[in-house]
Amino acid sequence: MMRRLRELKDEVERWRNFENRSKELLQLAELVVADGSDSLHDEIVAGVDEICTQFDGMEFELLLTGPYDRGDAFLTVHAGAGGTEAQDWAQMLLRMYLRWAERNGFRSSVIEISPGEEAGIKSATIEVSGKYVYGYLKSERGVHRLVRLSPFDASHSRHTSFALVEVMPQAEKDVDIKINPEDLRMDFFRSSGPGGQHMQKTSSAVRITHIPTGVVAACQNERSQHQNREVAMKVLRSRLLELELEKRADEQARLKGEHVAAGWGNQIRSYVLHPYKMVKDHRTDYETSDPNAVLDGDIDDFIQEYLKSKIGEGI
Repeated sequence: MMRRLRELKDEVERWRNFENRSKELLQLAELVVADGSDSLHDEIVAGVDEICTQFDGMEFELLLTGPYDRGDAFLTVHAGAGGTEAQDWAQMLLRMYLRWAERNGFRSSVIEISPGEEAGIKSATIEVSGKYVYGYLKSERGVHRLVRLSPFDASHSRHTSFALVEVMPQAEKDVDIKINPEDLRMDFFRSSGPGGQHMQKTSSAVRITHIPTGVVAACQNERSQHQNREVAMKVLRSRLLELELEKRADEQARLKGEHVAAGWGNQIRSYVLHPYKMVKDHRTDYETSDPNAVLDGDIDDFIQEYLKSKIGEGI
């Protein structure tokens, strides 16, 4: 509660400062009109440009008003059917989100990864930390479709691959979700990632199963079993929280008479590298002809367009 109070005070202070700066510029403009002088013209124009830019950012943040929008998130990428093609696509998406986090100054780390047989990954979970991370990333949940000439096919024929992205808010310990220790099963195993010798030689990786729901969380990123268990519990709490939020959303959607699950068969975005270049979001119809930039983490425009499209829907 104290942290939330501090955040609200900071937000109010920003708007107050914005209000005071606007009044100062207005007074300068009135002074120029009264004196008939244009000596302050450049200063006023620069000031107006500055507060317009500031206002756009503050206005956009008003879209992120959900109970978990300000917090951190876990993001998981699952390769779809299609073997190496889909697993390579999943790895491309993983890189895209890691680059997006880096571009925006967010902290990110790979919590768990399952390598593909020949290339790519079967699945991976990352933790992304920073202000409004969940608010931004929640727009990415769903199926992502890739169309390209296959680098794994000797004939270089065109292939379509799919990957599923899940996004979960990071739950606060002992606040959002209550977990009975008797409902948990813990398994310990050796890390399958690149890691160091310590990670590969000891059974430090942890997999936790919540027996009543079948929800599984794993971590193999840390050196010690204790650290991995702590991180895996964080992931498990977030998965159970997301499950509860989905139940609430399903009930609200049932009452409204509409619902589209963010699962297989409901692609949200297509990335086309051949026969033309385009990335298109099917929910907003926003598109760009520069897929290379998008795959390098430039997805802010897609996120903003989606959030703007959901105004009034209470996402």
